[in-house]
Amino acid sequence: MKFVLIILALLAAFVLFLVLRAAMLKPTAAKEAKVILDESPRATEYGQQLSKMIQVETVSFRNQEDRTKFYNFHKVLEDLFPNVHAKCEKHVFNGSLLFKWEGQGKAEPILLMSHQDVVEANGQWDHEPFSGDIDETGRVWGRGTVDTKASLFCIFTAVEELIADGFVPKGDVYIASSCTEEWSGDGAPATVEYLQKNNIKLRLLLDEGGMIIEEPVGGVKGTYAMVGLVEKGYGDIKFTAKSGGGHASAPGKNTPLVRLGKFMCDIEKKNPFKAEFSPTVVEMFTRMAPNMDFGMKLLFSNMGILKPLLVKVIPSVSSAAAAMLRTTLAFTMAKGADGANVLPQEAYIVGNMRFIQHQPNAESIKVVADIAKKYDLETEVIYQDDPCPVVDFRSEEFKIVESTVNEIYPGVGVCPYTMTGGTDAKYYGSVSDNCIRFAPLYIDDQQYASIHGLNENIYQGALPMGVDFYKTVIKKA
Repeated sequence: MKFVLIILALLAAFVLFLVLRAAMLKPTAAKEAKVILDESPRATEYGQQLSKMIQVETVSFRNQEDRTKFYNFHKVLEDLFPNVHAKCEKHVFNGSLLFKWEGQGKAEPILLMSHQDVVEANGQWDHEPFSGDIDETGRVWGRGTVDTKASLFCIFTAVEELIADGFVPKGDVYIASSCTEEWSGDGAPATVEYLQKNNIKLRLLLDEGGMIIEEPVGGVKGTYAMVGLVEKGYGDIKFTAKSGGGHASAPGKNTPLVRLGKFMCDIEKKNPFKAEFSPTVVEMFTRMAPNMDFGMKLLFSNMGILKPLLVKVIPSVSSAAAAMLRTTLAFTMAKGADGANVLPQEAYIVGNMRFIQHQPNAESIKVVADIAKKYDLETEVIYQDDPCPVVDFRSEEFKIVESTVNEIYPGVGVCPYTMTGGTDAKYYGSVSDNCIRFAPLYIDDQQYASIHGLNENIYQGALPMGVDFYKTVIKKA
């Protein structure tokens, strides 16, 4: 009995220790921070200019050969940004763009990039997807407003206005804009090839990625700039089940579709991939912890002690946060027989994988292929990209981004994070050690949900801060 009481006392002391550590964390300014949208004539002018970019349909798709639409888009850029086109050296790679703004030659070059292509815009929209409508609340509507013509507009405008002011950067500044980002096409690789041939090593690359959002993770209060420092690898994997086929009136056991179904259920029920906290994710949650609900604060303020528990808790808190810890596999396509009354001789499913750095492509694929074998399935890799190098959140380049956010968006928290999607920046690892994925624009929950979905739009009042962000980065870097 005495031993039990000692154990209970130690347990109570341990819990009290955890509670006190959580209680000592005081909320940061990010908890109450709000982004005030610009309502000046400047914002109105920017909204009208962005609208012209949205009105050019630039939907891209795999193996697209006719790229006339992108050259039409380039003409709009020429009209909107005459200083850039007069002052900067321009290169075109089958529709993708690279501009060089020559500096004084005393600093390493930087590259600002955002793609010009967009995904298709199906479904019923409140405003036509390529209308560029601007409503009474100052929202600019259309496919590409968030992903990513708004940030592209801000980059061009920043350079356009700095040139007009007579500013000359200390080092060369490059602007890149691929027309193939949405399908991992040839645009970015062609740009990288040019940079390699000319021995250009970039100090800093800023691409699309995280943005400025409220409550980025459930239970975390406040407004944060989410700065992507990690990009996972990508893979499309096909799993095929074969049999002798037959008539559906006399089915046997474990037909192809049934085996594929059991396989998918197995993967979903018992996640086979290793979950680990990377330094980037630890830093993200450390920065968010002061503004969490107390239950979450209790856990995340004691991460060093409670990591095994957190690995199990995080998936119930946020699927996006869980994806930062491990490789993911999402089943996206399927095909069985061509007739409703036929047992397929062959059926298949396709899974989309995002490979985490601590369990990269080969290891992750083997894990899932071994499970597929249990159900007599064949595994085929259709396409894959490796995980990208990780940018250190302690680096000077990250600090440039962080300090600029602090200047342009006072009080907003800055969090490094692991991106679960993909960007063109994945191709640039050979020419830069600091590929940072962040578009400096505020978006609300509806706008975030509209990316690749219905009713994509952005506030014109967010554009001036985006322009000022890129101007400041150019001056600092």
